[in-house]
Amino acid sequence: MSDKIGKIASRQLRDFRNITPGMCFGEEGFSLTVDEAYAVQEAVVNLRVGEGDKVIGYKVGCTGPGTTKLFGMQGPIRGTLFKSEMHSDGSKIKSNQFCNLAVEAEMAIKVGENGKIASVFPVIELHNYIFRGSKKSLAELVANNGLNKGLVVSQHGWWNSTEHYAKKSTLSLEINEFEKDIGDLWPLAGGPASSLDWLSRHLTKNNLVLSEGDIVLGGTALGLHYVQSGESITLKVDGEVATRCFVK
Repeated sequence: MSDKIGKIASRQLRDFRNITPGMCFGEEGFSLTVDEAYAVQEAVVNLRVGEGDKVIGYKVGCTGPGTTKLFGMQGPIRGTLFKSEMHSDGSKIKSNQFCNLAVEAEMAIKVGENGKIASVFPVIELHNYIFRGSKKSLAELVANNGLNKGLVVSQHGWWNSTEHYAKKSTLSLEINEFEKDIGDLWPLAGGPASSLDWLSRHLTKNNLVLSEGDIVLGGTALGLHYVQSGESITLKVDGEVATRCFVK
């Protein structure tokens, strides 16, 4: 790791902790290539693991029409998921711990033996939704961990289910019981297998591996939505409540 990457990573983590993520991207003349952005993300991961956090999986982002249109860019990109940011169904999420808290409804994959799909289940992904550069870029998105700052997992009954592996279903997001977004369950034509295949090849290229038990966010066809204190968020699959959280 170069001194440049190490210094940027240290600053990125400090700004993340101060709930002012990605400040360097707002500075005149600052830029990174996508490869450098992944190196920064990895360096931040190493710093966090060194402090006692644990990697529990990855996200595949910027794949569906909702986010690609919103961001004006095409992925996929990788982010990293941490144990400290995993919330159970019904959790109360503190909005003051986020920079512009926004949520997505999507499906997650639990990795089984030999990289196979053990189960699929719905999650609410939590984000620091901010870009500081004069123009949104994949490099900023990647260096800021795909904007991810955690996830709310579905009710426990979903955890060992493969019912929605290939089933044609709809995913919807409600805020205060008002439907804000609805779309296909999986953003890529090949479903969860496509997301997992891309991620496996990407990780191999970057000298990383998927492990049994890892959680992979497979991307979403839906968009990203701001939420604020006092609001409730509900994710449904085919009209059935799968998980919810409340914003404090």
